[in-house]
Amino acid sequence: MADDITDLRELLLNDRPMMDTRAPIEFHKGAFPGVVNLPLMTDRERERVGTCYKQQGQQAAVMLGHQLVSGQIRAERLHAWADFARANPDGCLYCFRGGMRSQIVQQWLKQDAGIDYPRVAGGYKALRTFLIKTLEDAVAQCGLIVLGGMTGTGKTDVLVQLDNALDLEGHANHRGSSFGKRATGQPSNIDFENRLAIDLLKKRNQGHERFVIEDESRTVGSCALPLPLYQRMQGAPMIWLQDSLESRVERILRDYVVGLSAEFTAKNGEHGFTLFSQRLLESLSNIQRRLGGERHQRLRAVMQAALQEQASCGSVDVHRVWIEALLREYYDPMYAFEREKKNARIVFAGDQAEVAEFLRQ
Repeated sequence: MADDITDLRELLLNDRPMMDTRAPIEFHKGAFPGVVNLPLMTDRERERVGTCYKQQGQQAAVMLGHQLVSGQIRAERLHAWADFARANPDGCLYCFRGGMRSQIVQQWLKQDAGIDYPRVAGGYKALRTFLIKTLEDAVAQCGLIVLGGMTGTGKTDVLVQLDNALDLEGHANHRGSSFGKRATGQPSNIDFENRLAIDLLKKRNQGHERFVIEDESRTVGSCALPLPLYQRMQGAPMIWLQDSLESRVERILRDYVVGLSAEFTAKNGEHGFTLFSQRLLESLSNIQRRLGGERHQRLRAVMQAALQEQASCGSVDVHRVWIEALLREYYDPMYAFEREKKNARIVFAGDQAEVAEFLRQ
């Protein structure tokens, strides 16, 4: 048999292909970017084996597992594993702890398909533990600069220009505000943490020891920032990004209307625009209590008119009305209050070009 892989750093730095042999329910709770789930057992099969183990012991559970994954089922799964291994000769496989499930898959690949495929020592648990430590070490050892600014100033546009930026919203697949949900949904919290840790691992390997990160609340949509990172952000020096109201309206129109509408259409076809419209109205409803009833109704009426015009002729002009009103009446006063609290931490303020140049230095 091929030697077990123990160099987890090398494995993750080089994006080596990995086959996850855990059950789908385990995979969806947390995995790693680009990993393919090709389970030894389905969720139901795993559940039955687990019950048997508790009631009758290990030997009976192993026998049941072999009965459940036999014949045509076994042949189909083996075919999928062999296809993956042949397509990814530099890859590997793992289960939860690097135990029986990955051993069985490895053995069957060797004896039935003639493929000697390595597995990860310690499995998913070892990889996850390594990434938690990677993140904790980075938070403790590296410098941090927090990028703040009013809604719509284009903080993400600045981050993408920097080699040492950590894009929390990108990893969380969410734009961070009440309107931030994407058409494609968010990763699990464990997946979010894993993506962030791998990003840190790679950037530190490139020599970066100071990182720029957008000012966020503890959660980005449904993804919670690791507590040590969030706590560190609260005392880090800040850069404040500035832009005109007109430019901010146009940027929000680009991202939250034109871009999001295209996302929904690409994902859902002819139903995309209807789903996009529902999402926009739902996002406004989410802040109804903070807006107040009268203001919510007024903005909702404008938003509905804007959506009707967009649907009928493709024009997005009316959307500017509710965007500007929401900035002036809701987001800007809130951010002005936040800036006042953080003034002592702000070491530089400027527009996109000035801030990007300052951060590169």
